[in-house]
Formats: sequence, C-alpha cells, structure tokens
Amino acid sequence: MHERAVAVRHVGLIAGAAAAALVAAGAITYAVAEDRGPAAATPSAASADAGFARDMAVHHQQAVEMSYLVRDRTQDPEVRRLAYDIAQTQANQRGMLLGWLDLWGLPKVSADAPMTWMGMGDMASGKDGSLMPGMATNTEMKKLGTLSGKQAEVFYLQLMTDHHKGGIHMAEGCVSACTVGVEKRLAQGMVDAQQSEIDLMADMLKARGAKARS
Repeated sequence: MHERAVAVRHVGLIAGAAAAALVAAGAITYAVAEDRGPAAATPSAASADAGFARDMAVHHQQAVEMSYLVRDRTQDPEVRRLAYDIAQTQANQRGMLLGWLDLWGLPKVSADAPMTWMGMGDMASGKDGSLMPGMATNTEMKKLGTLSGKQAEVFYLQLMTDHHKGGIHMAEGCVSACTVGVEKRLAQGMVDAQQSEIDLMADMLKARGAKARS
C-alpha cells in the first residue's frame, strides 16, 4: 500500500510538472506577441529569429534523444539526473521555439541549409546525420545505444559536451542577430545554462578517468 501511494505521488508530481511546463510555454508564447508590440513586423522565414527557432528545435531534439538513450544504459544516479534535466529542459524549450514559428505563421522546415541564418549554411555538412555544430552523427548515436555502465556514461558526457558547445555557438548567434526580445533572452539563458552544464560534465568526466573530446 505504501509503495502504491509513493507511485501515485510520483505520477502526480510528473503530471504537475508537465502542466507547469505547458503553462510556462503558453506564457512565453504570449510574451512573444506582446514583446514585439502591435506595430512590429512578424519575422520573415529567412530571419535570424525564424532560423534559430527552426535549427535549435532540431538541435534540441537530438539532445533529448541522446539523454533518453543513456538513461536506459546506466544506473548511475548522477548521470541519470543530468540526462533527465537536459531532456526536460530542452524538450520544453523546443516546444517554445516551434510554438513561436506557429505564432508567426512560418514553416518549421526550410529549403535553406541549416545555419544559413548565421551565414554558415555552407559549413553545415550534414555528414552522417550531423546537421549542425556539435550534433552527434548517426554512427555515434547508434554506438551510444550499444554501450552500458561507465562506457555509456563517458561517451554520453563527451557527446553532450560537444552538443552544448555547438548549441552555445548558435544561441550566441541569436543573441547577436535575433530581433524578438524574449527569444534573445531565451538564447542567453541557453548560453548560461549550457556553459554551467559543460563545467559540470567536465568534473563528471574527470571522476570517471576521462575528459572531453575537444
């Protein structure tokens, strides 16, 4: 009976967190409309605002997938907690980014190469599924899914460190070039949070006798 009560409470906490995330996403989407004011022009499909929203949504999706992969490959509470935090944060942010594109009436997919809004369209190779800076290749994602224990932990921390470095580069681009105030603030928040996580992951790698790949 006690176990059932704990389980029900756990599900209730998750449901509450999900509801809070939806309310926050709605509030921030509304803030985008308010932030620009009635006379402000909607961002164009080729703008930095739209480009960042599209590309970061894709970038975030891989981080979510990577985090769920490692969650099932290790029992280490520290790594599982970090993976959960990254997955939840980036899934919520991805929802905001896609919501803004809907608000602006803009497509979520562009014919332009990724990173074109940063003037780096020709540098996004797309080789083996790595569409943007820091993204893992398809081969690396498959490898992560075959590892377990300490090996999975180290490889995840290395991949996510690279992923965050690429994400920071993109977010800094939005801070410089985006025009929607709330989006710029979200991008700056990404820079700050992901740099903090890079520092944390460096310590976690060191504790496992490893280090970042670059």
